[in-house]
Amino acid sequence: MPIIKLLRIEQWAKNFFVFLPLFFDRRLTDIDCLLSSFLAFLAFCLAASGIYCLNDIYDRESDKQHPLKRMRPIASGKVTLGKAYLVMSICFIVSILLAQSVSFVGLGSDSHVSLTAVIVAYIAINVAYCIRLKRIAIVDVFTIAVGYVLRVLAGGVAGGIYISHWLILMTFLLALFLAFAKRRDDVLIYEESGKMMRDNVNRYNLTFVNQIISVVASITMICYVMYTVSPDVVERYESNYVYLTSIFVLAGIIRYLQLTIVDAESGSPTRVLLSDRFIQGCIVGWIALFAVIIYF
Repeated sequence: MPIIKLLRIEQWAKNFFVFLPLFFDRRLTDIDCLLSSFLAFLAFCLAASGIYCLNDIYDRESDKQHPLKRMRPIASGKVTLGKAYLVMSICFIVSILLAQSVSFVGLGSDSHVSLTAVIVAYIAINVAYCIRLKRIAIVDVFTIAVGYVLRVLAGGVAGGIYISHWLILMTFLLALFLAFAKRRDDVLIYEESGKMMRDNVNRYNLTFVNQIISVVASITMICYVMYTVSPDVVERYESNYVYLTSIFVLAGIIRYLQLTIVDAESGSPTRVLLSDRFIQGCIVGWIALFAVIIYF
């Protein structure tokens, strides 16, 4: 169904970042917090779908030139602009209502205000991204990374959980890495066919993007290792073995670098997540080992 395709439900996997504060704070068994985080997750899913609608509206002409994006509902003509705007509006309204509903599941009466503010901020930033910011090289990628940080903040607000600087920093760096890897796909198409999939793609080239990806990947890995051996983390989890989880993080990032540079398959991080068994194994291994260390 074109409308369902317009919502890009498969992209909702990105919103699982909302549950990270709950996981790291060892509160996955807290029913109230879990329900609040789930509502925040749904709110972000709908907000993101609304942004995808707006993005496809603005990108419909360039999408028609893309080998894959030309099949999107609006670019292919299966969904009219009027319907797209209607779906977008409904997504935004329901998203905000869900954020406000968090106050009714056991948290403080003012908690919903903060969560609503995070959702509204996410929508506002991404509307600006669709209209203008995505046309500015580097700023476009940083804006995407901020969106992931807001997902984590939403999870913290929904569960009443303190968000450490480590979690914010690593979320931002990982999102930055994935976003630059995705830009590499646009650069490849531009250099091979001369078609600009984005207005700012001519401000990137393979040499520049490859160097940036390598730098950000290195910083991300170093930051994670520093996190696992930091005194406050060791004291908080009462374990000296958190550093062992670095194995899965390093393996996952290196594998993604291989897919990006060797196989040129970084166009859709979500598709990679849903299809690559190696990446999936790293994620499952990381979650399982981390859970054993901090929960048992």
